[in-house]
Amino acid sequence: MPPTFQDLLARARRLPRPGRRAILGIAGSPGAGKSTLAESLVRELNGPGEPWVAHVPMDGFHLADAELDRLGRRDRKGAPDTFDAAGYAALLERLRAERYDDVVYAPGFERVLEQPLAGAVPVPPSARLVVTEGNYLLLESGPWARVRSCLDEVWFCGLEEPERVRRLVARHERFGKSPEDAAAWALGPDQRNADLVAATRHLADLVVPAQAVPDARGSAPSAPG
Repeated sequence: MPPTFQDLLARARRLPRPGRRAILGIAGSPGAGKSTLAESLVRELNGPGEPWVAHVPMDGFHLADAELDRLGRRDRKGAPDTFDAAGYAALLERLRAERYDDVVYAPGFERVLEQPLAGAVPVPPSARLVVTEGNYLLLESGPWARVRSCLDEVWFCGLEEPERVRRLVARHERFGKSPEDAAAWALGPDQRNADLVAATRHLADLVVPAQAVPDARGSAPSAPG
């Protein structure tokens, strides 16, 4: 039987161990629902009490547009070499080793500006579980290879391709691209990255079906009839 959202919550709750913070990675191609799943897990696990789960997206490690222009990589923003992968791995290593007496600040990502924001994501000492999500958590090349060893588990969002592309195009339009530009980017640079990410799916500890991922309103969709 494929896992339900309740199964995912129970599995995530078991990850922390006494005296050691756990880090759960959620991987998948662009538009596959990684952020939606991560945000839903964090919200449901934290509940009304003191937060014990934190959300640290990989997107905060996008290189700024000015640096992409300098490197000549602006036209393929989102590819593996347009991130500070070594910086991301170093943050995960710090979160793993943290002694829980200080707040750790991670960068965020502003989707309207499409730019990283330094120090935007606080990880409090009370966080016993960190949920991180991004495309390249299972990539085995370059500095990305350091990431997997920092993660207790990696789950892969297994959304079907037509729906993934539809959602991705809609997201690009929502953040300012014309319908034509949104489709061109989703089927061009994004698709090349998606193909690379899809090739890492077999390395995940768990493939999460679309039916187990809550929608934007926070409720899990019903199983198809």
